[in-house]
Amino acid sequence: MSPLAVGDLAPPIPGLSFAGGPVALFFYKVTCPTCQLAAPTMAVFERVAPGRTVGIGQDPPSELARFAEAFALGIRSVEDAPPYPVSDAYDLVSVPTLYLVDDGQIADVVGAWDRDGFNRVATTLARSVGADPVAVSTPDDGLPAFKPG
Repeated sequence: MSPLAVGDLAPPIPGLSFAGGPVALFFYKVTCPTCQLAAPTMAVFERVAPGRTVGIGQDPPSELARFAEAFALGIRSVEDAPPYPVSDAYDLVSVPTLYLVDDGQIADVVGAWDRDGFNRVATTLARSVGADPVAVSTPDDGLPAFKPG
C-alpha cells in the first residue's frame, strides 16, 4: 500500500465538498507525537484560507476536541472511526499526512512533518484565495525541518 499520488482522483469524504477551490486534508491521530508537532501549523492554514483545511482524525470526537484545544489545531476535524474508511480510501501509510485536493484530484501529498511540503501547500491555498503566501514554519521557529510520523 502506498499513499495516493499527485494526479490521482481524490476519494469522496462524507460531508465534505471539493468544489470551490483547493482543500487541504490533514490526517492525524491524537497520540502521534509528530501530529502534535504539526497541529499548530494548521491554524496558519485556516487564517490564510478560511475553511479550506479539514482535519481527518482517527479518534473519537471527544478526543479530537481535546487535541484541537491542547495543540491549537484551529481547523474543523471529522472523525475517521475504525476501521478507518477514509484513511483506507486515501491509502494512508502514516500520520500525519497532508493531501491537497483541487478539482477532485490529488494536487500535492506531504507525508510526515516536512516544513517545505507544509509551506508549499500553504502557499497554494493562499494563492487560491488571493492571499499573500505565509510560511507555516520557518527555520527559526524551533520545529525540525523534517520528522517522520
